[in-house]
Amino acid sequence: MKKFTIKNIKMGLVALAVAGFTSACDVTELTPANLIPDSEAFTTAARVESAVLGVYESAQRGFYGGAVQRGYPFGAANVEQGDMRGEDMYNDQLFYEITYVGSYSPNSANNSGMWISLYRMINRLNIILDNLDESVANGVLTSEQGNEYKGEMLFLRALAHHELLVHFARPYSDDPSSMGIPYRTFGIDDVTKVPEGEAVGRTTVAEDYTQLLADLDAAEGFLPEGGTFRANKGAVIALKSRIKLHMGDWAGVLTEYNKLTSKYEVTANPATPFRGGASTDNIFSFVNSAEANPGVNGALPSMYGNPDLGARGLVKISPIIWTSDFWNKDDLRRTTMTTSSATGVFTDKYQDATTYTDPNVILRFAEVVLNAAEANARTGKLDVAVTLLNTVRSRALPASVPAYTVAGLGNEDGVLTAIWNERRIEFLAEGRRWPDIHRLSGEGKMAGVPLKATSRSITSIDFYTGAAPIPTDHAIPYTSNLFVWPIPLAELQTNNTAPIEQNPGY
Repeated sequence: MKKFTIKNIKMGLVALAVAGFTSACDVTELTPANLIPDSEAFTTAARVESAVLGVYESAQRGFYGGAVQRGYPFGAANVEQGDMRGEDMYNDQLFYEITYVGSYSPNSANNSGMWISLYRMINRLNIILDNLDESVANGVLTSEQGNEYKGEMLFLRALAHHELLVHFARPYSDDPSSMGIPYRTFGIDDVTKVPEGEAVGRTTVAEDYTQLLADLDAAEGFLPEGGTFRANKGAVIALKSRIKLHMGDWAGVLTEYNKLTSKYEVTANPATPFRGGASTDNIFSFVNSAEANPGVNGALPSMYGNPDLGARGLVKISPIIWTSDFWNKDDLRRTTMTTSSATGVFTDKYQDATTYTDPNVILRFAEVVLNAAEANARTGKLDVAVTLLNTVRSRALPASVPAYTVAGLGNEDGVLTAIWNERRIEFLAEGRRWPDIHRLSGEGKMAGVPLKATSRSITSIDFYTGAAPIPTDHAIPYTSNLFVWPIPLAELQTNNTAPIEQNPGY
């Protein structure tokens, strides 16, 4: 059996190509698939399906430091990286301290791990995209099957590239003509293709966003409705809503929202989206099972759970948001979705710290609703904005707590602040804080990464009750080079054809 093992070339192109991705566990049916020679990987419908499922597994468990089962890029890694770059979740141990304190370099593992695992995932799905038309022409797949697979791969390609953009590039909201990231649209499955792949350099942020939307527009036409653990039409639309929010395309955000209002709704119980992964709010998640999961070092319940309940407890809720005046003390997301220990407060969104079966929820309708609330506020429709905001907020509060009103919030700035604070509460421990800091700082609505509770200093529940003052540190101004991650040094050193440009300051 032949395997492609392209070593010591551009990191983002390195992948266990066909043989590697078809050896994946079937993360939807949860049964292992056999190794398939590369020459036969696209010769039967079952083998194509196995290859596609391998891409989902490369997202779910990924690759980090020569090993799998570390949660890169969409196990726990994207959630933790997104949270650790903000102020609302707290780094309690060394594991993610580089990200939390902003001490990363071109050699540091966390940011390099995200880069390489995302581009490995992208390469795998591009190889599939490159072979689907031939599989249809040869009668291996029907046109409908081929198009559905195209939609799945295009959705995942956009999801991965957007993750790269929010970490390694300046935001669209600042300067769309600034340096973006290499947007890879073809696969590397042979050494002879490496120079062509290396020649794909950094385009502009605007060009990358144009390609994101092109991928998603095509995917929307290919994919059916429904489903949670496979890409679907709703997931494409929800991701477009997110991307257009980052672009400041308020009309576009509302267009995508209007496509989903009859198909999804925010759940009455805010915990429901995290209890099995299927609800009216769940649009797309990466599934985990006892047989296929990122393991103790990469699973959300292990990383985020309360140590008193068997988890590792590397990340807990920060006392900064816990003691904030905008989070009502009777909020269900506070009273029923957190647990406490002597050392602090932990999220209870992820509960299975034994077999790690909690899914990684990527897109929820609650996000689409709050995107639409912000888009309405930005375009002067404050009453509509506050109504949408209340559909998320009020369902978590007792009836005795009055809903927001435009008059009570004051004006557009007050409404927007309430929406942004609601996002901090609703998406706490879901990795969504950094993308908001990224886009809002680029627009000048934030000054950069805010002050955080000092790493490894919050050792007692007293910091949450007000009995002890909260020490703070680790702010990063937007003007600092540290606001965006460096391109990994090994990526620059191994590109012999057309080395890409490093981010300024590194």
